[in-house]
Amino acid sequence: MSVYTITLKNCAFYARHGVLKEESVLGQRFFIDAELDVPAGAALTEDDLNSTMHYGHAFAVIEEVVTSTRRALIEALAHDVALALCARFPQIVRAAITVRKPSVPIPGILDHVEVRVEYRP
Repeated sequence: MSVYTITLKNCAFYARHGVLKEESVLGQRFFIDAELDVPAGAALTEDDLNSTMHYGHAFAVIEEVVTSTRRALIEALAHDVALALCARFPQIVRAAITVRKPSVPIPGILDHVEVRVEYRP
């Protein structure tokens, strides 16, 4: 089967994920990347919008999951996003979700912590 990948990169959301109580109160920014493999077909050969997934709708699914749930672990959040995208778009054959958390409560200097979850329905 031939596939192509739709990538949403660096989607930014304000949410309240994390283990510590302060994270649930203050919240922070989270950045999400979604790599979504879908079967090739009329979208590629006929330039047919109805034969692909609408990435604006995919963004809305990601936003809903990230902003309406609370998870202690960004691993669990990434998995939630993958499951929601695959449920909304059954044509997805692989979803790789990366969650970046820039404001981590650890004593050290770093850009962010990042977790990547890959899901195949």
